[in-house]
Amino acid sequence: MAEVTQELMYELFKRLHAEIASVKDGQREIQAEMNAFRGSLVAVHQDLLNIHTTLIRHEQRLDRIENRLELRELAEAAQTRYEPHS
Repeated sequence: MAEVTQELMYELFKRLHAEIASVKDGQREIQAEMNAFRGSLVAVHQDLLNIHTTLIRHEQRLDRIENRLELRELAEAAQTRYEPHS
């Protein structure tokens, strides 16, 4: 069995320190990627809200158009009832 010396312990701690530094670098990279992903997710959410708002606006406009068409159809139907048929 190898004798445990201060030099051996120093080398082990040096290697351990390098590994911990590597893990911290990886953690920083993951954190940066998560922040980028979060930013993208916020952008997609905003796009969906914009699409939803546009769809609501179009739906309201279609409802108004349909209402006007129904009123016109009712007026035309009422007019034809009272016109004499030849």
